[in-house]
Amino acid sequence: MLGSLCTLITALTYVDAVIVLTQTPAVLTVSPGQEAVLRCNIQRDDGYYVSWHKQVPGTKLIVSGSSLSPPVLTVFPPSRAELQSNKASLLCLSSQSVPFADVSWLAAGSPVSSGVSTSTAVRKADQTFHISSSLSITPSEWTTGKVFTCKVSLDSQTSEKEISKSSCPSAEE
Repeated sequence: MLGSLCTLITALTYVDAVIVLTQTPAVLTVSPGQEAVLRCNIQRDDGYYVSWHKQVPGTKLIVSGSSLSPPVLTVFPPSRAELQSNKASLLCLSSQSVPFADVSWLAAGSPVSSGVSTSTAVRKADQTFHISSSLSITPSEWTTGKVFTCKVSLDSQTSEKEISKSSCPSAEE
């Protein structure tokens, strides 16, 4: 009988010292077919993402239905001035509904880790969060038409945006 019981818990995806999240009761175990009523209260709700999760005892946490929308990406090429000064960087801006994400870069399909700088999330007036990431490249990598990809993942939602000199003809005009 114990194996058929469920435990429901609350998860706060973003933690801040001045936010207080309470759930009543803290843990609730019910038998199949029984109704479970939990109450969640968040003080100073500034648009932070709060979600309910179901966990079956003895198993990993199962996230039931993600309500996250995929991030919206904009990727900018290096400027003409950068290319002329023998340095270049690509900039990826991510707009999303939560203050966390995994940002990565690919060059010609291979992961890149050096030369990457990613900011922490900044909350905008429209209640979205913006993260920027830059990738330092050589001017020759850009002018030869190498394809670069900015990839942003939020739980199971992933967005990718490619850029190369040939998809962006106005970079040097």
